[in-house]
Amino acid sequence: MNMTYLSRRNALKLTGTALLGLGATNISFGKEDEILIGHGDFKYKVNMGWGMLDAGKNPVNDCHEMVEDSSGRLFMLTNETKNNVLIYSKNGKLLDSWGHTYPGAHGLTIAGEGSDQFLLICDNNRHQVIKTDLKGNEIFKIEYPKETGEYEYPTQFVPTETAVDSQTGEIYVVDGYGLNFVTVYDQNGKYLRHWGGRGEGNYQYKCNHGVMIDERKGRERSLVITSRQENCWKRYTMDGKFIERIEMPGSFICRPVQRGENLYGAVFRSGLESNENSGYVQIIDKNNKVVSTPGGSKPVYQNGKLNAQKKEDPANVFMHPHDVYVDSDENIYIAQWASKKTYPIKLERV
Repeated sequence: MNMTYLSRRNALKLTGTALLGLGATNISFGKEDEILIGHGDFKYKVNMGWGMLDAGKNPVNDCHEMVEDSSGRLFMLTNETKNNVLIYSKNGKLLDSWGHTYPGAHGLTIAGEGSDQFLLICDNNRHQVIKTDLKGNEIFKIEYPKETGEYEYPTQFVPTETAVDSQTGEIYVVDGYGLNFVTVYDQNGKYLRHWGGRGEGNYQYKCNHGVMIDERKGRERSLVITSRQENCWKRYTMDGKFIERIEMPGSFICRPVQRGENLYGAVFRSGLESNENSGYVQIIDKNNKVVSTPGGSKPVYQNGKLNAQKKEDPANVFMHPHDVYVDSDENIYIAQWASKKTYPIKLERV
């Protein structure tokens, strides 16, 4: 074995994983024993040590979500209050850090343009959505939505994600760990409307963990909302009318993310495996078909329906992926939950 392989093996040990074996269609070794994962035209080289930092200076707990600002910096959110936000360059160098007051830091959204960009942080413990500038200065807070008549007290509101309409400035908040409503606010945080609640209907959810505005070319702009425990995404018009349900059998996806004509999702676990060191990534094409599952089983459709998927990751690359960010070169950065306080990893498109 060469030193490249040994270094990777040591990195895997540091992150609480171990190289188990080979033979799955999802994983292979390229030049210098590089770990390659994925299917079809979407294969990736694994860079386990990309985001690794000095844990004594910049520790993490759960790494929840990542976004990129207009200058190319990557913002990563963790519920470690020594530094809730770590700001990386794309080569994995730490550029800055801030945040000490977000013990339940969970959802992270970036919106606006240029110097007017801002962040929305969903904090599970504070039961709030907080708008900040890119330096961490708080602008306003969205409290529990008592205006809806659905919530009797603040702790019923446990927001997990937001999306911002670039045309209207409206803010969509999903309450995946609370009562499972979708609540819409104007750009100043004023309540406008809501729908949802826990259930299995077209306008209900079982953990509406993530929300995204789908702006892929050739289709009407729409909302895509996770119903994680149902293993599906639900699509709506921008004014909240149900369009369709996109089934992801076996896959508990945290939130949808768009890059070009494709959607991506971090699957923190599959229903077909134990919860230990679980998870993989799904890549969905313009026709809403899964075309690659890095770290998971090959996507197979029978009679137009996707077979249930599960983890196939002999190298144990993943431990509960919670979010993906996809850059302009289609590399994927992955923040992980309950991953033994490990840093984000990078999948480099090949």
